Amino acid sequence: MSFVKTAFFVKNVPVLERIIRVLVAAAIVILGLAYLTSPWNWIAAIAGVGFGLTGVIGFCPACALVGRRLARSARANYL
Repeated sequence: MSFVKTAFFVKNVPVLERIIRVLVAAAIVILGLAYLTSPWNWIAAIAGVGFGLTGVIGFCPACALVGRRLARSARANYL
């Protein structure tokens, strides 16, 4: 399998972790914008959005770099 197929088309974040990532990302964005001063609030919001996208998409580039993959049974029943 080529690197492009394994890096961009294989989900490497399980469903429960995806849900947790989206919830934590929402909390980071809300708390960052509410309690931090500029420019740190925007930096925290952008980082939270990036973290949330990994949960929505189901692919984490950092996890792919270290070789993390879902088990075959988890890939078969994946959303």
